Amino acid sequence: MLAIINDAFDWLKDFSSSPWFYLIIFAIAVLDSVLPIVPSETLVIIGGVSAGLGNLWIPLVIMVAAAGAFIGDNMSYLIGREASDWVTRRQTRTDKGAARMAKIVEQVHERGGLLLITARFIPGGRTALTLSCGVTKQPRRWFIGWAAAAAVIWGNYAALLGFIGGKSFEDNHTLAFIIAFVSAFSITLVIELVRWLLKRARYRKTA
Repeated sequence: MLAIINDAFDWLKDFSSSPWFYLIIFAIAVLDSVLPIVPSETLVIIGGVSAGLGNLWIPLVIMVAAAGAFIGDNMSYLIGREASDWVTRRQTRTDKGAARMAKIVEQVHERGGLLLITARFIPGGRTALTLSCGVTKQPRRWFIGWAAAAAVIWGNYAALLGFIGGKSFEDNHTLAFIIAFVSAFSITLVIELVRWLLKRARYRKTA
C-alpha cells in the first residue's frame, strides 16, 4: 500500500512540476467559484508544494490562484445579478421564501465583507455567497473590493501552506503532500466548527 501511495505522489510531483500547471491552477480556480465540485484549493496546495520542492515559482502560484479566484467570484456575482429578478420573483411567492431573502440581505449588509473572506475558505460557501451578492444586487464596487481581498488572502494561504510543506520535507515529497493536505483539511474543519459555535451562540441569544 505504501508503495502505491509513493508512486501516486511521484506522479503528482512530476505532473505539478510542468509550467502548464500555472494555467491549470488558474482555470480550476475560476471554475471552482461557479461550480463548487472543482477542487481548486487542492491544486493550489499542490502548486505550493511543487514550488517548495523547487519546481515552480511561489509568487506566480499565488498570483494565478488569486487571479483565478477573483475572476471566478465575479463571474458568480454576475450570474446572480442576471438571474436576480427571476430568483426574487420565485422566492417572494411565499412568506417563507420572502423571509429567507430578507435574511440573506440582512446578513450580507451586516457582515458582508468579512463574510466574503470567510466563505472563500468553505467549499460551496463561496459560490452560494457570491451568487447571493449578485441576486441581492450588492454594489459592484463594494463586491470587487472585498472579492479581491478574499482572493489574495486565499491564494496566499493555500499556496504557502503547500510551499512550507515542500520546503520542510524536500527529501520526502510524499510526506510534504500528505502534511499539506491534512493541514488544509484540519483548518477547514476548525473554520466550520467556529462557524457552528457562533451560529449556536447567536441562536441561544435570540431564543
